[in-house]
Amino acid sequence: MIGVILMVAIVVILAAVIAAFVFGMAGSVSTTKSVGATAMASTDDSTTPPTKVITVTYQGGKDSSEVASLVTKAIDPSGTAVLAGSITDFAPGTAPSVGDTAVIKGLTAGDKYHIIVTAGFNDGSEQVVLDTFV
Repeated sequence: MIGVILMVAIVVILAAVIAAFVFGMAGSVSTTKSVGATAMASTDDSTTPPTKVITVTYQGGKDSSEVASLVTKAIDPSGTAVLAGSITDFAPGTAPSVGDTAVIKGLTAGDKYHIIVTAGFNDGSEQVVLDTFV
């Protein structure tokens, strides 16, 4: 008899803890927006030695009308340095259009670079729309 009462008490307590956890988290979850970008590498043979050029293209998506800005970040192969000076980024302060590009020049040919594109939205939220190695 006491065992049954203890089992019921444990089930009630577990149900209360799980409910508090689930309902408490539901308020802080933000919606994921659906937009994307792609990155493509090419070689600039006009330099000596030839260098890698990465072109990032904004592809748009279902929520493209809500995008206020795009920012590109390139990280070198060691993972320690952000290559800010080599990026001709999307037009700062303006909403991008589908097909707009950011260009990263002067990179060492043969190395893989970590490319991250973050979108800022009209509601003030931010979301990574591209995270890849090229």
